[in-house]
Amino acid sequence: MTWKEELLEQIPEDIAREIDIFSTQIELRKQGKVDEKVFAETRLRRGAYGQRYDNGQRHDGIQTRTLQYPSGELTKGPDTLWDAPGMQRIKIPFGGLSPAQMDVLADLAEEYSDAILHVTTRQDIQLHFVHIDDTPDLMRRLAAVGITTREAGGNVVRNVTACPIAGVCRDETFDVTPYARACAHFMLGHPDAQNFGRKVKIAFSGCREHACALVAMHDLGAIGVVQNNNGKTKRGFAVYVGGGLGAVPYQAKLFDSFVPEEELLPIVQAVGRVFSRLGERRNRARARIKFLVEKLGMEEFKRLVMEEREILPADEKWTTYIPEAVAFREQPLKPPQTLDDAYSPPEGFTEWRNTNVYRQRQEGYAVATVTLPLGDITATQLRKLSDIARNYIGSNVRTTVEQNIVLRWVNEADLPGLYAELAELGLGQSGAGTIVDITACPGTDTCKLGIASSRGLAAVLSQRLAARGMELDEAVRGLKIKISGCFNSCGQHHLCDIGFYGNSRTVSGRKVPHFQAMLGGKWQENAGAYGLAIGSVPSRNIPEVVDRIADRYVRDREKGEAFLDFTRRIGKRELRAVIEDLMQVPTYEEDASYYSDWGDPREFTLGDLGTGECAGEAISVAEFGMSDAERLVFEAQLFLEDDKVREADQTAFQAMLEAAKSLVKTEFWDVPDNPDSIVNEFQTRFYDTDIFQKSYGANRFALYLLLRHKDADREFSPEKAHKLIEEAQLFIEATHACHDHLTQERVSKAAAAMDDLPI
Repeated sequence: MTWKEELLEQIPEDIAREIDIFSTQIELRKQGKVDEKVFAETRLRRGAYGQRYDNGQRHDGIQTRTLQYPSGELTKGPDTLWDAPGMQRIKIPFGGLSPAQMDVLADLAEEYSDAILHVTTRQDIQLHFVHIDDTPDLMRRLAAVGITTREAGGNVVRNVTACPIAGVCRDETFDVTPYARACAHFMLGHPDAQNFGRKVKIAFSGCREHACALVAMHDLGAIGVVQNNNGKTKRGFAVYVGGGLGAVPYQAKLFDSFVPEEELLPIVQAVGRVFSRLGERRNRARARIKFLVEKLGMEEFKRLVMEEREILPADEKWTTYIPEAVAFREQPLKPPQTLDDAYSPPEGFTEWRNTNVYRQRQEGYAVATVTLPLGDITATQLRKLSDIARNYIGSNVRTTVEQNIVLRWVNEADLPGLYAELAELGLGQSGAGTIVDITACPGTDTCKLGIASSRGLAAVLSQRLAARGMELDEAVRGLKIKISGCFNSCGQHHLCDIGFYGNSRTVSGRKVPHFQAMLGGKWQENAGAYGLAIGSVPSRNIPEVVDRIADRYVRDREKGEAFLDFTRRIGKRELRAVIEDLMQVPTYEEDASYYSDWGDPREFTLGDLGTGECAGEAISVAEFGMSDAERLVFEAQLFLEDDKVREADQTAFQAMLEAAKSLVKTEFWDVPDNPDSIVNEFQTRFYDTDIFQKSYGANRFALYLLLRHKDADREFSPEKAHKLIEEAQLFIEATHACHDHLTQERVSKAAAAMDDLPI
């Protein structure tokens, strides 16, 4: 038998058929018999993505290395998915992995990718530089060990995540693992989940107070709760709907404080039906559940869902899993045993134990976190880690939303030996969950939407902070940093103590990589609060930003004061003042390093622009106006901080008007200085003409201004003001991009005109 024939015996017939169909679709697309838009959604639903190549490097700690696929140097890839490898996302429901699955993943990374596996912030595994022709065979080999890539992308239910220490957590109500598994299997390929306008993300948590599942940032989230009725304990879930990060984050709202366990899956199904029927379709930027909940209000949304629930055809899958879920218990490989105090620890063990080991609620057992810098692990490391799992814990392995791997049910007496083996593999790094354990999205390394090098910055920060090690104050060691390469928040920059997202500024005709610095996020309480930007800082100065804010926290915090409470007490005005001088950019002649990004020696630039005096004047006026807009949006934050909701909202709107006016003035100097005129001129000249759209697909940001202007009878609330401030910041970023685009066009036209002149 061939290896494919052997595999077929291990793959369920329906799954094998699906993969065969996908393979056929690939061939038909090559022949031009399938429309590209149709095939794009088809491949995305199998987790096959395109990726960018203009960086040509991936970061391994602080080091970078040249990519090779399958051999030879690759610094810039072709434009199409057919000529260049892409990214393959692999779903890992609730993060659960077995050693056999880890072995296969390691093999696939070596054979089809660049031998590196990436753990995502939603517990998935991603392989980069996978050719589309290889994906069917890759999928077959995954299916043989019970893993699917189906609906890892596309407008469907994505990977269902859950707390990685569910079942062993000391604070949980009950183990949500079997419910997360049941939800993932029930919604996979479900007919009521195939017609969404956008993706749906679901998460399960066993408690309210921690952050292991981040329920508040999900389209649909469930927190395990119990009710006591006549002395009997009844399991259920507090269900939340309408959360999401992205450009403008929303916190999920309480749908029902107690949904009985037997109603969980039918309610999820009914939510899917309502979203499918009423969700936005024409405007993808507003096609998530959060916008539907905002539009309808939770009371009306819930009424529609419960109405839908009443007419659902009964399905035995709703409840058949429940007895097994209630009885579910993970089985440890070894009996419990505590660590003898007389043991002689290997070098580095004590610090690793302090940060990477969690004592389970089951006495004698612990969870050990394997820290993965930037979420990456090599194929060799993963294969050997699977052997370690077999020897110490069996199949009790999970990925985490912080891009690490946890080994559960470790006999406490085995911790020194486990650490020694991990350290030998290069996986013994301490600091899990501390300030050095930085989350970062792929950024400009491989993501087509990346603006700045999130991974490059994360590598630098992690190295600098790790070098300071034990000299860091204990309160600082507990801070969390998260970095996204753009405003879309794939690195979850809204949820942490200090967050950053990539943007850019143009200085004297040269582009300079920047990051917006964010404060005010709350990781605990399942993502209890979202941060706001306090200023855009050149990428090169971000390490100093972290140092200054951390030092100020150490110096001025009150006893036992959490970082979020500190930022609220000190105020963002004062904290912005701490870093304001770092927002300045030296000239290229003074320091050219500011004009390239971390991990990429090339200039981050529009090119050498030859501008005349008129163009120079227009640029300076426009940039001056956008600078005023940034000042206003920061002042709006200060008003919000002082509970002056109306002033915060109105100032954020004024910031948008100022940015719009700065663009309009490049074409119509005498625009009347009133909202109606500014919005009308902006809409006529930039929105209706699609000029705004040409600069990074920014028309959706223009809608933030237009919709706010129409809302003349607006009711003011803290939530609305917070959202408008986020929208204003994004609108200002879009005006920067639009202005740069127009400047480049003008220069190109001028250069072409010069070429046409007779010599």
